[in-house]
Amino acid sequence: MRYWVILILMVILGLAFAYIYVNVGNMAEPGTQPWKIIAARRSKTLITMLIVAVCQAMATLAFQTVTTNRILTPSIMGFESLYAVIQTGTIFVGGVAGFVAFQGTGAFLLQVGLMVALAVFLYGWLLSGKFGNLHVMLLVGIIIGTGMRSLSTFMQRMLSPSEFDVLSARMFGSLANAKTDEPVAIILTVFTSALLFFYSRRLNTVALGRDVAVNLGVNHKRALMWTLTLTAVLIAVSTALVGPMTFFGFLVVTLTYQAAETYDHRYTFPMAVAIGFATLSGAYVVMQNIFYAEGVVSVIIELIGGSVFLIVVLKRGRL
Repeated sequence: MRYWVILILMVILGLAFAYIYVNVGNMAEPGTQPWKIIAARRSKTLITMLIVAVCQAMATLAFQTVTTNRILTPSIMGFESLYAVIQTGTIFVGGVAGFVAFQGTGAFLLQVGLMVALAVFLYGWLLSGKFGNLHVMLLVGIIIGTGMRSLSTFMQRMLSPSEFDVLSARMFGSLANAKTDEPVAIILTVFTSALLFFYSRRLNTVALGRDVAVNLGVNHKRALMWTLTLTAVLIAVSTALVGPMTFFGFLVVTLTYQAAETYDHRYTFPMAVAIGFATLSGAYVVMQNIFYAEGVVSVIIELIGGSVFLIVVLKRGRL
């Protein structure tokens, strides 16, 4: 009963924030063409919020399940570092003109493809064979991410101040980076999240641990590879669409565990998405209409998420 009350409350909050975001602050006369243009633009931004909420929430939840660790996030695999290398390399080679031109469906698919290819390469290399080890894969992911971060930092130091200023706008997660009319992102998100949701029962078994899952007839390695690949697609879509959001998924999943009070993925997935959308849309409504600083929403969310991460780590012995 408590679960459904909180879920319905989160859905209502999300819808209320969405209504406020679209209508409040629209100075045009309701029903006129200018009002419709502004409302349509804000509605597309809401779609982007929903995409990010679905991708980050479901990917982080599934990733923590297969790694059996509630403080890890998919960013540990180096997705955001690769995104930084792609963006920095583009402006380093092509200048501001090439950087600005690096947009559209082709650029989006290229970034998603590279991120997923990196993840699948790591999974296939380090999880296959008799001695495949998840912890070694995570460690290698951290090392590769650190290396790519160093490479992007090196290139950034060689940019001119104007080029670095243009690049900085893309290096923080922001809905301003998104092309909200990108149908490919919607298709990938819907298809991948649906597959992950239908895999909920298998994830429930995997969460019991490798030995228990194998005894119950689950091919643990195949389930691990399948889940991590779907997770990679979701994180790649979110990162390529709006940029890095390291702690947003962690914040949402931490709140989900407290609200749902169950580990059944058939219930935690919907709760995580509802909390994620309510959090993101609510943050934008508050920052846009009260503080008039919509552009710093991602910074605030990352600050809160990072603080929650530190609190969870420090209290880990009691969780």
